[in-house]
Amino acid sequence: MPHPYVLLSAAVSLDGYLDDTGPDRLLLSSPADFDRVDEVRASVDAILVGAGTIRADNPRLLVNSEARRAARTAAGKPPYPLKVTVSGSGELDPAANFWHTGGEKLVCTTDKGAERARALGIAADIVPLGPELDWRRLLEHLHAERGVERLMVEGGGRIHTQLLQQGLADEVQLVLAPLFVGAPDAPRLFGPGAYQAGRLRLVETRRIEDVVLMRYEPTAPGTGLVPAAADHRWLALACELADRCPPSRTAFSVGAVVVAADGTELARGHSREAGDPVVHAEEAALAKIAADDPRLATATVYTSLEPCTHRASRPAPCARLILDAGVRRVVTAWREPDTFVAGADGTGLLTARGVDVVVLDGYEDRAKAPNRHLF
Repeated sequence: MPHPYVLLSAAVSLDGYLDDTGPDRLLLSSPADFDRVDEVRASVDAILVGAGTIRADNPRLLVNSEARRAARTAAGKPPYPLKVTVSGSGELDPAANFWHTGGEKLVCTTDKGAERARALGIAADIVPLGPELDWRRLLEHLHAERGVERLMVEGGGRIHTQLLQQGLADEVQLVLAPLFVGAPDAPRLFGPGAYQAGRLRLVETRRIEDVVLMRYEPTAPGTGLVPAAADHRWLALACELADRCPPSRTAFSVGAVVVAADGTELARGHSREAGDPVVHAEEAALAKIAADDPRLATATVYTSLEPCTHRASRPAPCARLILDAGVRRVVTAWREPDTFVAGADGTGLLTARGVDVVVLDGYEDRAKAPNRHLF
């Protein structure tokens, strides 16, 4: 199921703390960075914080700039993004600023937590998500039922940790403040546990007065049939590669990328690459990787169209090339239509041989775009 683009936003001290242990909130950002945060808030559809953040900081989570609120209204949006909090227990303070400022509010909780929140008279829509909190179900609800395309998550550290560990964060915006906290019992941004492998990709660094903004994107693919945020970025790249294909009346335009488990790009290719009139995207990409590369066994092939099972131009179809390479995971955007081959089913062939095939059909229109002339 589709879910919003998830942006994690936080500021930390040089030694990685979100706050100190004093009674007042430690201000880590500079005035100019607070204004940048206001700009980001104005750009999203919803802002999410945990119940612990509401208890500790009593935030209002507003778009403070009147001009930015006016721009949202002119674009047909409410002046404030939807405010969302997550609480397993439903133990929330009805008097907190969160409920009495801004626009619409939403509590995502468990079945029992919903009963508690309703009994407390919380001024918000209350959504029970089952006996336990499930981040994927929560994000799917925000997208499908609330129309949230971009979600800004402002804390706390436990929520940031869970979203990263489950591969659900599309971007991390981290501000580094020039001070130390040093208190061992002060809250940190990220907790212990199993994170995805590999290095995140640095998208931007920016000096803002005396703090530094760093923006990162995860690169590691998901595992099995469970998609991760990075799967979307790599599949989007495969769709972009399809746009580079020389047009053809007798073959699809397809792009492909092969990515190692740690997020390292191993190769990319597209149909009819380098003047070869019959080469397929997956074939072009796999040909650039040594057959004995040990990373292939845990790699993911991203392809804008499901790998073919029949072809007249070469003896081995792309599904067979993937199997022969030892790849066990494929992410695709579009199931092959009957345009050239009736009953094509690359997904069926691959899954029958134990390959996990994930179809992210939200990218189907992008994959079809360079092939419109064939229909």
